[in-house]
Formats: sequence, structure tokens, C-alpha cells
Amino acid sequence: MGLQEKLKELEDELARTQKNKATEYHIGIIKSKIAQIRRELLSPRKHGASAGGFDVKKSGDATVAIIGLPSVGKSTLLNKITNAESKAAAYAFTTLKCIPGIMEYKGAKIQVLDLPGIIEGAKDGKGRGREVIGVARTADLLLILIEAMNPKQLKVIESELYGFGIRMNTRRPRISISKTARGGVNINSTVPLTKISDREILAVLGTYSIYNANVILRSDATIDEFIDALESNRAYVPSVYILTKADLVKELPKLPFSYIALSAETGRGVEELKKQIYDKLNLIHIYTKRRGEDADLTEPMIVRSGITVGEICEKLHRDLKKDFRYGLVWGKSVKHQPQRVGLYHMLEDGDILQIVKR
Repeated sequence: MGLQEKLKELEDELARTQKNKATEYHIGIIKSKIAQIRRELLSPRKHGASAGGFDVKKSGDATVAIIGLPSVGKSTLLNKITNAESKAAAYAFTTLKCIPGIMEYKGAKIQVLDLPGIIEGAKDGKGRGREVIGVARTADLLLILIEAMNPKQLKVIESELYGFGIRMNTRRPRISISKTARGGVNINSTVPLTKISDREILAVLGTYSIYNANVILRSDATIDEFIDALESNRAYVPSVYILTKADLVKELPKLPFSYIALSAETGRGVEELKKQIYDKLNLIHIYTKRRGEDADLTEPMIVRSGITVGEICEKLHRDLKKDFRYGLVWGKSVKHQPQRVGLYHMLEDGDILQIVKR
């Protein structure tokens, strides 16, 4: 039996199993086995044809990927917000490869990728889904496109992305799992646990052959989040929901999440979307200076929030981190102006950095 057949069998069994105290241990085992099979399915293939058209070099200050079903307006949107010329037409699968463009906003150059439309079963490889969603995993932000007249498209997209290990607008679960040589499994939590039991935790750990470990849960996690923590290969990506073709409906649908109503043809919502992209990426401005010179405040480095001095070194020159002695920082991230810092110091918006080499 192949992996796909095993996966289908386990998913069917999970769907048939009613959740209660008597079945929670069994459900934990099934979900763990599903996660392990999915990991095998999603692992990069060592042999086979190249994923032509999907090997796009990252450029700009951040990367945004456009995700949606076929013919929802992805190419039209790319052409509206970037300098790209992606082919657009009123039929499905116009885009057959990844097409990049650059959106310039508030001094930032943001790479936007127009990906082919995903279809149901993309996470299992249908419609080149592995390559499409694989690119999405590496993006800094996802634009989720849904037709205003068919908001149920979101369920398909969420299911496919979730199956590929992408967690949209979700934080990494605060769970620590440390293997030990002996002593069994010790489970502790800093918050009341209402969504998972010790029996489920033991069932999940058993399928991963973990019988001695210290487990600490610092959030009220679900069994799926616990498995995510074990797998440790999930991509937690912020996302913006966009309702396309908004001009074709009389009344916009009421949905349990915020979205931008967009009409790429008329330009409705385009500027709002650009601002939302910039804000969601949480970009900051860092200025650099040379010893004995003033900082150049006209050309800042635009980087993601949370960047460290060491990461700035890597962006400036490949050998700079190796030759690093210390940094001097002026700005909000330090108490003294300037303050001597190391490679792991986290910078804030508007900081000025001088790097002193050995």
C-alpha cells in the first residue's frame, strides 16, 4: 500500500471516529500517523524532473505570494500593484509558472509572486500543487484571493495550505518537548489545559517513539498544535484575505474575518491593499554609519522587525559577520546613545548602527 492509500485510510478512520474520553487516545495515534505520512509526502524529492518555472530568486525587502483558485484574478492583481506583466485572461490556468513583480511602497521594494491557481488535492501533488504551495511556505506574507461571489473557496485554500504545513495568521504553539534518557514522560503546564489530555499527549509521543521526555505546555494547546510542535517543520505565515471581483456583487458577504474588497479592474481597494501589505510585513528602517561619519538618513535598510545585528551583517557583506568585533547603536533599542552591542542584539525602527571590525 502506497503512502497516499495509507493516508486516505487513516483520514477515513478519523472521520468515522467519534471523539470522547474513550477514543481520545486512539484519535491521538491516528492524527500522529497522518502527520508523519504527510511529512514523508511533503519531503523534497531527491530525483525527478526540475520544478521549472518555480525556482524564483528572492529579491527586494520581503516576499509576498498570491494564493487562490484558478481564475480568481491573481494575474490582474499582480499587474495592478507591481511592475510585472503577468498574462491575464477569463479562463482558468492562464498562469502556469511563478511570475514575480516588485511593488514599491514607502521606499520598500516588495517582491510579489503570482502563483498558478491551486486546486483541491494540491497538497497531494495535483496541479503541481507541491511546487505552488512549496513556494508559498517560503513567503513572508500570503495574499489569499477569494471571489466575492464564492467565499466558500476559502475552505479549499485553507485545507490545502494546512495539509502542506502552512499555518496562516497563527503563532507557533508555546510547547517545549525535551527528550531524556530515563524517567518516563513528565507533563507540566503553566496554564489550565482544556483542549488536550495527558492520555492524548502520551499517545502522540508513543507514535514518535518518545517514551522519556519533559513536556511543558505554556499555552492551552490542541492535539493538532502539539503534533505541530513535534513536527517542528510548520510555516507560520501572516496572511491578508482579499475578496476579488467585488464590483460584480450587489452586497459583500458577511464573513467571520476581516478582508479587503477588491476590484482590480476599477482600482477599488488597491491602495488599501498596498498599505495592508506594508503594515502586515512589519518592516522597519535601519540606518548604517561609518566611523567618523554621519549616518546616511536618505537610504535606510528596510528589513523585517525582529532583525539582529548579526543578520544585518549578513545582508551587508558575507564576511562582515566573521570579522565582527562589536556594534554601536543609537536609537530606541538601547538605553545609552550610543551603546555597545553584540551580534544577537535586536534592532528597532529608526536605529543607527555602526559596525566595528576586528
